[in-house]
Amino acid sequence: MNEITPQELKARLGRHDPVVLLDVRQDWETKLCRLENAVHIPIEEIEHRTEELNPEDEIVVYCHVGQRSAAVAEYLRQLGFKNAKNLLGGLDYWAQSVDPAMPRY
Repeated sequence: MNEITPQELKARLGRHDPVVLLDVRQDWETKLCRLENAVHIPIEEIEHRTEELNPEDEIVVYCHVGQRSAAVAEYLRQLGFKNAKNLLGGLDYWAQSVDPAMPRY
């Protein structure tokens, strides 16, 4: 499975399951809203910063609506990150379905 829904991720975080959150948005976007404890590597820096990530970790990649993060998750899987997943619908869907207090943009 290459995607995870916001509801599934919320449940995993609630159980304190080991998962790495990878935010691939731009700096200005992270100032508007973000998930707590996320690693921030903008999409244009990912190919030069993959050594900051562990290929054995489960990594949930997210962006605003899920397009950029889907591309990054696929890229990571091609590099051998077997457990790289995309957050379906990105933070926008997270805000709509899990955290209505989160600012949307």
